[in-house]
Amino acid sequence: MGMFDFVKGVGKKLGFGDDEPEPTADTLKKELDSHALGTDNVEVVVKGDTAVLKGVVKDQSIFEKAVIAVGNTLGVSKVQADELQVAAPESGTPATAAKEPTFYTVQKGDNLWKIAEKSYGKGKGAKNSIIFEANKPMLTHPDKIYPGQVLRIPDLDQA
Repeated sequence: MGMFDFVKGVGKKLGFGDDEPEPTADTLKKELDSHALGTDNVEVVVKGDTAVLKGVVKDQSIFEKAVIAVGNTLGVSKVQADELQVAAPESGTPATAAKEPTFYTVQKGDNLWKIAEKSYGKGKGAKNSIIFEANKPMLTHPDKIYPGQVLRIPDLDQA
């Protein structure tokens, strides 16, 4: 775990021009911080088209949101998060590695209802609101998803 794949040619454009096809660590960090996830102490390093995240976050959901916030950026094909840890719930105990998240890459013709049924089972399309909430603030409207975008799919028992 720790290396996540994204579609390099799909994602949010951060305003860099044709002469700068790859996002920089600074632009990715600004994008990450713009979501106010609590990632102030997360460092972003860029190695080619791979973004490397380092540091400690408060919980698993912030870990997952940080990965998709950076990964769903135009020019990023991979996010390496081996050095991004989740703080332990009790103070004074060391941070731990994050658990393996469930991500879903949006396909042409998908909507959140279809994704919920694919992820949670037939007849569970109404759980689409859980997926939408789990991907805020990166998603601002349930109908605004696009092919190639990666969404986090939370466990139903944790939602």
